[in-house]
Amino acid sequence: MKHAEEFEAILRSSTPLMRVMRTLRDLDLPDWLLFSGAVYQRVLNHLGGRDLDYGIKDYDVGYFDASDISYEAEDVVIRRVAAAFEPPLREMVEVRNQARVHVWFEGKFGEPYPPLSCSAEAPARFVSPMFAIGARLERDDSLTIVAPFGLEDLFDRVLRPNPNRPAERNFAGIAARAKARWPEIEVVDQRR
Repeated sequence: MKHAEEFEAILRSSTPLMRVMRTLRDLDLPDWLLFSGAVYQRVLNHLGGRDLDYGIKDYDVGYFDASDISYEAEDVVIRRVAAAFEPPLREMVEVRNQARVHVWFEGKFGEPYPPLSCSAEAPARFVSPMFAIGARLERDDSLTIVAPFGLEDLFDRVLRPNPNRPAERNFAGIAARAKARWPEIEVVDQRR
C-alpha cells in the first residue's frame, strides 16, 4: 500500500497514540481497530508541520462481537476499557461494538446501515476516503492498517465524499470544520 511505511512511522512517533494502542492490544478486545481522527489527524498534522497531537479530541475504538449486540454488553466493554486508562485518556477513548452499529445508525444519521461482519468493514462507510482508516497494534508489535480506499487521499490532503455514501447530508459541514483546522486540505465535492 502506497505511503504505508510513512503512515506507520507517523503513528509510532505519537506517544499518546501508542500508549492507547498498547493498552488496547493488552485488553485483547475482539477484532479491535483504532479509527478516525486519532489516526488520520496525526498524518495531517505531520504534513502541515503541526504538533502530532494538535486537535486530537478522542480515540474512536471499534471492536466486533456479534455474540451479544445489546447496549448492556457494549457498556461492559466501555467500562472495562475506561478502567484501563488514566485521565485524560480515560475520557478520550470512545468504544463501540461494530456488530451493533446498524441498530442505531439510521435513527441517528438518517441513512440505512447494513450490518457489518467485522471491524475492518467499518472504514469503507466513513464520510470520506481521507477518514476511512483504521490501525491495530498486533502482539508482535507490527501494525495492521485498514484503508479500503488506500492512503493517497490522506497524503494528498484531498477531502472528498465517500462514493459508498451518496446520501451523506453532513459532508459540507464536516468539510468546513476540517478546512478550518487544516486550511491546506483540498475539498472536492462533485455531487453538487
